Amino acid sequence: QVQLVESGGGLVHAGDTLRLSCTASGFNFRDYDMSWYRQAPGRERDLVAVAHKSGENTNYEDSVTISRDNGKNTVYLLITKLKLNDTGVYFCNAAQSWNLGPLTGYWGQGTQVTVSS
Repeated sequence: QVQLVESGGGLVHAGDTLRLSCTASGFNFRDYDMSWYRQAPGRERDLVAVAHKSGENTNYEDSVTISRDNGKNTVYLLITKLKLNDTGVYFCNAAQSWNLGPLTGYWGQGTQVTVSS
């Protein structure tokens, strides 16, 4: 049974740093691209970063850094200098090809990040 469990969210202040974690089970983690998405209130899920199975990482925002630990089946998202518009639910996605993640990948339940001023 595939599971993705996100953690690390919470209520933080603007300017803070936060690290989110997503621990996977039920599939061969090394063979999957791992992505983080953010869904702001009233908006669709936006891709934030991808940790490719090749070992390369792609961060789509200046304030985020994605990393993965294949030994722990875990992908991380470090968010620095948090801004109000970083507020949202952060979802982890696992897909054999990252660009097909929204259609064919596995999703976690999400972790809420709320940034206050």
